[in-house]
Amino acid sequence: MKKKLLIFYRRIREHLWFRPFLFCLFSVAGALIAHQADGIGINDLVPAIDKESIGGLLNTISASMLVISIFAVASMLSAFSSASGTATPRSFKIVVTDDVSQNALSVFIGAFIFSIVATIALDNGYYEKAGRFILFLFTLILFAIVILTFLRWVDRISRLGRLEHTINQVETVALKSLSAYIKNPSLKALPINGKFHEENAVLANSIGYIQHINLEYLQSLAEEFELKIRLNCIPGKFVHNNFAIAHFITNKDIDLDKIKEKINNAILVGETRLFDEDPRFGLISLTEIASRALSPGINDPGTAIQIIGSHERLFFLWRKELENSNETEVAYNRIEVPEISMEDFFDDAFRPIARDGADNIEVMLRLQKAFNSIATINNSDIKESAIRNSKDAFERAQKAIKFKHDINILEKQCIFKNE
Repeated sequence: MKKKLLIFYRRIREHLWFRPFLFCLFSVAGALIAHQADGIGINDLVPAIDKESIGGLLNTISASMLVISIFAVASMLSAFSSASGTATPRSFKIVVTDDVSQNALSVFIGAFIFSIVATIALDNGYYEKAGRFILFLFTLILFAIVILTFLRWVDRISRLGRLEHTINQVETVALKSLSAYIKNPSLKALPINGKFHEENAVLANSIGYIQHINLEYLQSLAEEFELKIRLNCIPGKFVHNNFAIAHFITNKDIDLDKIKEKINNAILVGETRLFDEDPRFGLISLTEIASRALSPGINDPGTAIQIIGSHERLFFLWRKELENSNETEVAYNRIEVPEISMEDFFDDAFRPIARDGADNIEVMLRLQKAFNSIATINNSDIKESAIRNSKDAFERAQKAIKFKHDINILEKQCIFKNE
């Protein structure tokens, strides 16, 4: 239940209206709570605040905040459009959840609502001496928050939607999901091991991408009915109605259709991929930015080279995990989960860049240098994949680059030539 609520919260907070709605509730509550000061006997202890001075301040806030809120929304929509157009449409979800922009919009709308509610209450005699003083303090605090938020937001909106800023945002999100995967490649379950009786196949009940797997629920289900469950999917996998998302075995006489339905309910399928638990999606999104930059209409090899650097940093997360390697605790001992092959990670990150940048010597040199760097990680799978991709990229370049001297320079940087 907690997991479902957490997933629901993550999804709903991505919507642009969520935080402004919360701030509106807080604003209304703040404007009304000030009245409570009238009942605690501090009328003789606080200075008298003129009703007109508070009203003038509230009118200033209400008049300006509505304009600023409209301006903020227009600026954010422009930034979102820019991110989708210059980077990749997949980056839209990351840009739209930018904390600084959402908080700024929330503060501006919340300040507007606060000023309207407080003005109505003030004009109708809702506050006495103490209440007006507390309302005045709340208004001053809100005014200071609005100014600080506006200054911070101006700095952010100048960068929001810019290509370099979007790349950094996508890399940050990719780093989080990839780090979580590297620490627990089997998601705290057992890795796939040996053969498995596949007569009890659980077919997906919808078509789309796996967004989340509730392993806690599957473990409790397996313990209750003495099951062994082998999953055939992880977040990011595309499934259809004839795809077996899981198999299970049991020695108990149980309703198999009911078990299949319960397993299906534990696996969330959606129309789009999500960054939270999908370690490959961040790499794919970064590579899409590079591919767009390398298209003939844009011809921006510098962005592709920057993306290669981002991929290099992300792959070195495996080195950090090797240095801090600890035994992974198995929390779900009745479930087997497939791991992602290293070839898939390399194909997601580098193959499209090698394909689209094959005729650009600068991009191909940077790519080969990245393979040399990544191959130094003490992991045999990583080294094998780096060598294979180095060879494939060089063969692509041989067919695309006509100048022999460039090919000779590139060949010297190829790791497979030095093995």
